[in-house]
Amino acid sequence: MVYDLIIIGGGPAGLSAAIYALRARLNLILIEKMAVGGQIALSDNIENYPGFPSLSGIELIQKFEEHAKGLGLNIIYDEVKDITYGEEYKIIRGVNETYQAKTVIITVGASPKRLNIPGEREFTGRGVSYCATCDGPFFKDEDIAVIGGGDTAVKEANYLTKIVKSIVLIHRRKEFRAEKIIQERLHNAKNASFELEHTPISINGTKTVESVTIENVKTKERKTIPVKGVFIFIGIKPQTSFLKNIEKDENGFIKTDHYTLMTSMPGVFCAGDAHSKKLLQVATAVGEGALAATSAIEFTCDIC
Repeated sequence: MVYDLIIIGGGPAGLSAAIYALRARLNLILIEKMAVGGQIALSDNIENYPGFPSLSGIELIQKFEEHAKGLGLNIIYDEVKDITYGEEYKIIRGVNETYQAKTVIITVGASPKRLNIPGEREFTGRGVSYCATCDGPFFKDEDIAVIGGGDTAVKEANYLTKIVKSIVLIHRRKEFRAEKIIQERLHNAKNASFELEHTPISINGTKTVESVTIENVKTKERKTIPVKGVFIFIGIKPQTSFLKNIEKDENGFIKTDHYTLMTSMPGVFCAGDAHSKKLLQVATAVGEGALAATSAIEFTCDIC
């Protein structure tokens, strides 16, 4: 069977694209590797999505999914291995099956970056975490560290202050890059302290995390802080390594035409955190999903 459109990835961008394409009566499927939602499903609280002053990531994504399924969205669970040209259509090879489509929208998102320091890998799941919502309750009334200085790090640190005994935020710069309003909240938290202009050198322990060693970026002086948990929020990397035939930048983000979001492969578009752009937010992912779907609709009509 040849579909009008195949969407790869079930996060906000993918579900938004599906809603727009289904309303245009395209014959489509959405392929998701694991579970619908992507990284946003792990967010404890979202406060900057228009119309919803405060709700969890899982609540928001459930609304997206219900909307798309109400229009008839068919979700197939498979892992895509590559996208190639066929004689007429794009060939999407999955682990379970091979699919054909006139157009494709890639919305595979991104995953957390690692520090790659001693102890990080060894203690992942035993004190090292990349998700405050998932693992924060395990550290109730404990001392923890959060590493990072962007929106995600400060937002997750704010969430954790409500659970843990104390939190130290470690950031390599003198100032945070996070939104001012969430910085203010963290500075007002009585159980939060800061180690600015420091980088983590190692995460230490025996069976579980017991401390983190940090280094001053100027003096190179080191010190060890006793903690039971280390939460790491230093950025993301796109889940695009499986794409061999599509142009990407030096960090693996897909290059797209800004007007249509088409990639270097005609008829293949990209939306959300997997493509090269400035702002990684739910609102931008949703808008890009709509744009990519509209572009795919036009492309499909052109080749009819």
